[in-house]
Amino acid sequence: MRLMRFTKMQGIGNDYVYVNGFEEQVDKPSELAKKVSDRHFGIGSDGLILLLPSEVADVRMRMFNADGSEAQMCGNGLRCLAKLAYDSGIVQDLTLTVETLAGIKEVRLLTDERGEITGAIADMGQAKLRRKDIPMAGEPEKTAIDQELTVLGETYTFTGVSMGNPHCVIWVSDLKEFPVEKIGPAIEKHPLFPERVNVEFCQLHSPTEISMRVWERGSGETMACGTGACAAVVAGVESGRLEREVLVHLLGGDLKIAYAPNGKVTLEGPCVTVFTGEYLVKED
Repeated sequence: MRLMRFTKMQGIGNDYVYVNGFEEQVDKPSELAKKVSDRHFGIGSDGLILLLPSEVADVRMRMFNADGSEAQMCGNGLRCLAKLAYDSGIVQDLTLTVETLAGIKEVRLLTDERGEITGAIADMGQAKLRRKDIPMAGEPEKTAIDQELTVLGETYTFTGVSMGNPHCVIWVSDLKEFPVEKIGPAIEKHPLFPERVNVEFCQLHSPTEISMRVWERGSGETMACGTGACAAVVAGVESGRLEREVLVHLLGGDLKIAYAPNGKVTLEGPCVTVFTGEYLVKED
């Protein structure tokens, strides 16, 4: 057995266990993710994120869901990882690049009057709408904007978006009463999405404001999802519901999303260190 140092961080309630791979070794991250994520027998989190060296960027991020599956991208996790890299002295500049499975992302850290990191603005890259990029079944070059999807006997209007990971954005009239825990897993594993999908349930308040609940692929309903908020705004703009700068209310707090005419998406929100500790790793 050995002790592994970790940091628990959250971005509007989307919480992860972070391990600094510059100092610690993680041999089986998928298995570790399942153990540390357990809120009764582990540390408790939506997953595990590793801060690692990179040959093409300042640092590299690997992200694992609570079920052990590896995901391409996590917007809230990206902001927190950038803060961890800065606070750990791995980077000295407030603007840094992060290598992810969804490409290299630039993050600009935000500070308060005392110079402490309070949030970040992340360049999330280009939104993709073609079915083959999400991926979705059907004609690969076509989009899926305001299409119909029937699950458990009900038909919903959805838009498919890739933010480096797959999203299905659905518009509902009463978000508070919507059965996310029932419809979410049915859509996540729908055959339309061969790699499963993150599902965003959104309620429109105005062209610049929405509320959202999210069922995350591999983690279930979470307090927030940064890439999901980005996907929701992209879907809203492409379907004529939203303007290009939108405030998104999630269960854990608010995110500011901007979707430029060239397809570039930026995400602004807080990043918070909750606590640090040591976890007992049982060696095989």
